[in-house]
Amino acid sequence: MCDLMPVSKPAEKIGKMKKLRRTLSESFSRIGEYGQGKDSVITPLDTIPEDRKVRVQRTQSGFDAFEKPASQVKRVHSENNACISSKASSTGKESPKLRRHSSPSSPTSPKFGKADSYEKLEKLGEGSYATVYKGKSKVNGKLVALKVIRLQEEEGTPFTAIREASLLKGLKHSNIVLLHDIIHTKETLTLVFEYVHTDLCQYMDRHPGGLHPDNVKLFLYQLLRGLSYIHQRYILHRDLKPQNLLISDTGELKLADFGLARAKSVPSHTYSNEVVTLWYRPPDVLLGSTDYSTCLDMWGVGCIFIEMIQGVAAFPGMKDIQDQLERIFLVLGTPCEDTWPGVHSLPHFKPDSFTVYSSKKLRQAWNKLGYVDHAEELASRFLQCFPKNRLSAQAALQHEYFSQLPPRLWEISDSIPDGPQLSTSRSAFGCLFHLTHLLSKNR
Repeated sequence: MCDLMPVSKPAEKIGKMKKLRRTLSESFSRIGEYGQGKDSVITPLDTIPEDRKVRVQRTQSGFDAFEKPASQVKRVHSENNACISSKASSTGKESPKLRRHSSPSSPTSPKFGKADSYEKLEKLGEGSYATVYKGKSKVNGKLVALKVIRLQEEEGTPFTAIREASLLKGLKHSNIVLLHDIIHTKETLTLVFEYVHTDLCQYMDRHPGGLHPDNVKLFLYQLLRGLSYIHQRYILHRDLKPQNLLISDTGELKLADFGLARAKSVPSHTYSNEVVTLWYRPPDVLLGSTDYSTCLDMWGVGCIFIEMIQGVAAFPGMKDIQDQLERIFLVLGTPCEDTWPGVHSLPHFKPDSFTVYSSKKLRQAWNKLGYVDHAEELASRFLQCFPKNRLSAQAALQHEYFSQLPPRLWEISDSIPDGPQLSTSRSAFGCLFHLTHLLSKNR
């Protein structure tokens, strides 16, 4: 079951919001070093008492063989994704192999935190408030992704940037994109991320018709590990979709784009229901609920799980929220007070506006779920209209669906792998992916 998180206090006046943003923007200029220095504006989020923490197993992958990218990518990708190389995907060339935990510039480096420490190589995308570039560190020569956020004198630093930087500053996990550096100038705030060459959206485009079941299992396993890690720290991602799940050239999956994420310890004035791309938005949010928790992310996990197996989006709404809800209810059944206590009190729930459907087995809508042991049952635990009935990330990792994973994957330490631990991790994931690669060739 998902853990509930409290809803924030009502919104304050616009003037106070702008003042706060300007103050935070000015504070960014005092960032002197990466870490927990006294001048750092970003406070680490690891403030949960030790007795409340649950140990999460950690994975560091290094697959010896991996399905190679195709020459063309047709799908539309998120412009805010800070770690994608569109050129690498379109040319079919592999990106240089990067170690997940290769050290960024050391805090004592004279060039750390300086704009001239990085060279822009190419523009990858542009959003409403940021432009993303592929870049290279002049200190160590490693590829990076530069998310350059434009600052406005009146507005200050965008809250999405503040959230992303403050959250990622305190998150260190192999299944979460690594924030290397933060650079502040008068005109811009630049977040320097590790460079990851593709995302799950592109990966699925290059393997139409659904991914190999073993690949699905490994990707889902890593997604749940990353979510379990942030959920135990009371952080919601709130924007899960294939474009925000990065896939390295060694097969590692990483959560990215925390611009919409929320943390209990980060001040916020309301939980907006305008989150998550429509296809991956749960029915409670579609119906106007703002009283949600980690359950929000778990619906998205179910949608992505089915999309990886089936090869098509689970609920590809084409019109509006009404159409999206109809697609959900067609499979899961139209809710009522008996199946979803409190649904009638949601702002946008109007019983007369929905066709009454009975629930059906998921394999009737997505037949490939029936070909994989325990996949349908696990998917059904994620896709629950009543939020409190959705399976949590930590509980999902213990599901029978993962019972055939190699024992070594469960034994990998949660600490940053190095030396023998790194070799063991790479061997465990590498062997499994090598077998998957051979099988997928014969599909």
